[in-house]
Amino acid sequence: MLGPIDLLALEFPGNRFTGAGLRELHKQVAAGVISIIDLVLVTKNEAGQLSALNLHDIGPNASAALAQLQANVSQMLTSDDIEAVGEQLANNSTAAIMLYENTWAAKTKQAIIEANGRIVMQARVPHEIVQETLDDLAALGAPLP
Repeated sequence: MLGPIDLLALEFPGNRFTGAGLRELHKQVAAGVISIIDLVLVTKNEAGQLSALNLHDIGPNASAALAQLQANVSQMLTSDDIEAVGEQLANNSTAAIMLYENTWAAKTKQAIIEANGRIVMQARVPHEIVQETLDDLAALGAPLP
């Protein structure tokens, strides 16, 4: 049983991806909270051309940082996914595009099923909506979480 799967694209300007900044993702993978099920690196040059990168193309520090993610390159990310992310990237940037499973949710779901419960609804609330709600609450003087 799989948990919910999310797509995450991380952009790094200047095409100088070093792997720095992935520490928190490493912690989540090591703790079994998430599992990286696909990972693609792309670069967008000054002219706006998108290209896939191989791990050996990015240098030893970046390769080591990505290796710690223990990604299973499943090829679930499609060329359409990559193109959609590429449209959002600034020229002269590098991006890591990943699909990850929320393994904590699969374990929780299994425990609920074993207790004869059922999940009635599951949805992701977009960050923009959460921020708007927090802003509205703050304007009302309500305590914020």
